[in-house]
Amino acid sequence: MMKATNSPTKKKRKKKKEVFPSVWFLASAFLLVWFLGNAFCFCLISVLSDPPSRSCLCSLFIAAALICSNQQCRLPGTEALPEGIVSKTSNLEMRPLWSSPSKLNNQRPPMNLLAIAAGIKQKKIVDQIVRKFPSKDFVVMLFHYDGVVDEWKDLVWADRAIHVSAANQTKWWFAKRFLHPDIVAEYNYIFLWDEDIGVENFNPRRYLSIVKDEGLEISQPALDPVKSEVHHPITARRRNSKAHRRMYKYKGSGRCDDYSTAPPCIGWVEMMAPVFSRAAWRCAWYMIQNDLIHAWGLDIQLGYCAQGDRTKNVGVVDSEYIVHLGLPTLGNNKNALTHAPSQSRRYDNRPEVRRQSYIEMQIFRNRWKHAVEDDKCWVDPYGQSTNQTSH
Repeated sequence: MMKATNSPTKKKRKKKKEVFPSVWFLASAFLLVWFLGNAFCFCLISVLSDPPSRSCLCSLFIAAALICSNQQCRLPGTEALPEGIVSKTSNLEMRPLWSSPSKLNNQRPPMNLLAIAAGIKQKKIVDQIVRKFPSKDFVVMLFHYDGVVDEWKDLVWADRAIHVSAANQTKWWFAKRFLHPDIVAEYNYIFLWDEDIGVENFNPRRYLSIVKDEGLEISQPALDPVKSEVHHPITARRRNSKAHRRMYKYKGSGRCDDYSTAPPCIGWVEMMAPVFSRAAWRCAWYMIQNDLIHAWGLDIQLGYCAQGDRTKNVGVVDSEYIVHLGLPTLGNNKNALTHAPSQSRRYDNRPEVRRQSYIEMQIFRNRWKHAVEDDKCWVDPYGQSTNQTSH
């Protein structure tokens, strides 16, 4: 009998407890609808009055994403872990198998990265480059495109360098796969260089000092115009100048003057020896196409990763300059026989490599064009690039 009389009271209490979550849910839903509704009305008015502001509509998705639970905001794969144990980034620092933790904590890790695509034939040149970069400030990473690694071990810095080997792959193939922004997140600047570079007149520390003073997010050292193979005038060194951002051309088609606002006149650097800030590299890495390993055409679009105005944040440093030796590397396979077995001569497949580079450039340009057309939320901060020409 006692159980029969107490059961209705318990049911009433349960009902009262269930009411509070329902009220909280309805109130939260009402506030969410009110917020998004007002934002939608405001954005709709903006779009009707100014079509380029259509990206305002996309901000609704951002607002909705911000109003989510702690569990929903976590990175995919980390939902089952306590938040404090999740390690979101990494680095390229090598750790000893044994050592005192106190000694390790007292050592400041290098804050910049030098990554070079290197073949054994350019061993002497690469050695000269690496010796210019202080070990206290730079992690060194070599991309061995010829598969040869052991023959580098006699160099004094070889043991502290990171060696990655894959036959017949380009610098950009390596960079896309091994320099993810979360892996290099601790480095302030990423030097992503070719191997055929003379550094007699280059000092990395002075270079970075100028980059910081000039506010350059993407840069490159100027090329000695006398000793270098210069492909683009904007990269040529100017005497009595610390840095420059534009080139001038008054004759022929594609003129460049003080009013030019787009590549090839301003806002880009060559892909031979670029230097990226951490933020700029995070953007540029996403622009690199996984299957387009030569990255031709990417240089012209680098300004979109300049973290602001490309006419100000992209430039060439003149006072610390290099020499582009222009040595043939990729595709120069002397071990490859011609198709005719009776012929003893070797053949050079560099023309095929160059042809593939042009093909990939056209593919990249088409992808960019279609991406702009398909993304209704993206607004080109530079509008029509009237100065952009093919190169």
